[in-house]
Amino acid sequence: MKMVLIAVGDRMPAWVAEGFERYRSRLPPECALSLKEISPGKRGKKPEIGRILKEEGKKMLAAIAPGSYVVALDIGGRLLSTPELAQRFSGWLGDGRDLSLLIGGPEGLDEAVLARADWRWSLSPLTFPHPLARVLVAEQLYRAWSILNHHPYHRE
Repeated sequence: MKMVLIAVGDRMPAWVAEGFERYRSRLPPECALSLKEISPGKRGKKPEIGRILKEEGKKMLAAIAPGSYVVALDIGGRLLSTPELAQRFSGWLGDGRDLSLLIGGPEGLDEAVLARADWRWSLSPLTFPHPLARVLVAEQLYRAWSILNHHPYHRE
């Protein structure tokens, strides 16, 4: 299974790239994780949020590989414990399809993107900066893999 994190935003601070890479590089080839950045819409003094979301959404939808299972990171999504995420990760691995994980910009995801999602995942009821969400997702995917493979990274 190939996994791709499709995220709105480019030109991230070094700590974001380093954090994402730390966990991405630990995953084995059978569940490789990559990052595809979507350029954010321009936000001026009076941004047209609806238009911006639609533009970002079109780019995100175009970046999804055909046949992928799509997970939208969304505050209204399902909250999971770490063992529950490991179970879900096991299901994704067994499904045989590639996995696309979507992180929106400051205003979230366009309705068309949410409608395309096969499932919605919420990292927390807290609000995180979108760059931090990239690192959290990569870490949690690696943690789920470590649980399934009895790797010592995760100690319950």
